[in-house]
Amino acid sequence: MAFRKKAHHILAHQPDILIVQECEHTDKLIFNNGTQQPTDMLWFGTNQNKGLGIFSYSDYRFRVMENHKPEFKMVVPILATGSQYNFTLYAVWANNPADPDGHYIEQVWKAIHHYEADISNQRTMLVGDFNSNTIWDRKRRAANHSNVVRFLEDKGIYSTYHLHHQQVQGKEQHPTLYMYRHKDKPYHLDYCFVSKDMLDKLLVVEIGDYGAWSGHSDHMPLMATFND
Repeated sequence: MAFRKKAHHILAHQPDILIVQECEHTDKLIFNNGTQQPTDMLWFGTNQNKGLGIFSYSDYRFRVMENHKPEFKMVVPILATGSQYNFTLYAVWANNPADPDGHYIEQVWKAIHHYEADISNQRTMLVGDFNSNTIWDRKRRAANHSNVVRFLEDKGIYSTYHLHHQQVQGKEQHPTLYMYRHKDKPYHLDYCFVSKDMLDKLLVVEIGDYGAWSGHSDHMPLMATFND
């Protein structure tokens, strides 16, 4: 939360596109003097202090796709258009307490089936806080993390972190969340899935270090860098 007060920390890494969960509404984003201003942004949510923000700090521009179904809170299909490259971005913050079927990975499971015809093995990215991990799979439920991963892989879409660092789902060595900022409560909940053609452009995937970031958030940033 309070992204306006923290933006300069992540902007030091010069992101082209930034996805921020628990982000205040754009009307509240009055940044400190000297903080780089976004060139485009979108925001989704019902709580003005705590929604999903998508920011461009490059020539990328965003347009919500016509097939967007707001009931999936929040998995948002966005056309990201740049001067050199266009792709479909699904920005994710899996969080819908009102859904009796479950409010974390269940939202992603429903969304990827709703958008199935548009989820392609080319120029496609799903990135954000999935609030899930294979360790919490409910074996008798289709809507679990492993089945989401399998569904995407069948589409030719893969987790950048797991491929780059040669990790196994559920046995990640680099946590993206320290619950309540406690170092002894680490979990991996944040992901960047991309289509196979984008994997060919992948250079590095980094997870923020606890010592550097825990003073700002319980989540560590996941940073994926691609070549032009």
